[in-house]
Amino acid sequence: MADVVGVPGRRAVEERLPSLREELGVDVCIVNGENIADGVGITPKLADRLLASGADAITLGNHTWRRGEIAPYLKESDRVIRPANFSRRAPGRGLAFVSGGNGAEVAVVNLQGALFMDTPTHPFEIVEQLVDEARRRTPVIVVDIHAEATSEKVGLARMLDGKVTAVIGTHTHVQTNDARVQPGGTAALTDAGMTGPHDSVIGVEPELAIRRMRTAMPVRFSTASGDVRIEGALVECGADGRATLCKTVRVPVAG
Repeated sequence: MADVVGVPGRRAVEERLPSLREELGVDVCIVNGENIADGVGITPKLADRLLASGADAITLGNHTWRRGEIAPYLKESDRVIRPANFSRRAPGRGLAFVSGGNGAEVAVVNLQGALFMDTPTHPFEIVEQLVDEARRRTPVIVVDIHAEATSEKVGLARMLDGKVTAVIGTHTHVQTNDARVQPGGTAALTDAGMTGPHDSVIGVEPELAIRRMRTAMPVRFSTASGDVRIEGALVECGADGRATLCKTVRVPVAG
């Protein structure tokens, strides 16, 4: 599931995810949750609420450390992960293993892009080591690449074709129209979109975002509230980890 933004995004997950999992026949649900706390960051309480609502694993990104209380939580959690290419001294991990509803084990890798982002280590330098570690336990591997540049996301997907089940992009909050299964059997989508208010500027009240762009002055952002949708990607694969389907998901949420 794509980046969950603020209260509207959280409510959409809590109200709709359990039934949506059943409708789509979802065995494992991975949620990007780094924008759930008023649009920036995540707290232990909110992470627990996402997990209780049906998320099997939560990935993060560039707003990971915006809420200080998350650091000790990540040190202990095995289902809420931060980008693996953050500092080695940072708490938390970038690889998780979760069990699906069908009994299969799924590895989840979280990475952050390097282009236009403050990232200590380039994701391409460490991803193959992470994939090798994951493959020692399971052939079903999903990579969340939280990145600004489409070129990085597409390049990573091509680099990992045949080595992982899926490479799904997050971060831009704009769902792309390129869901595909590559020749080697790796599903790919440049960006899964946003779970939250789409009558907005990527989740922010439009007038506030526009004021900041026009004036280049600091503006305190507020999360918008209209046209709430759940967005994400649905991937199907075999026991060998090769994807057979990749398609976007967009579900309007009333209220």
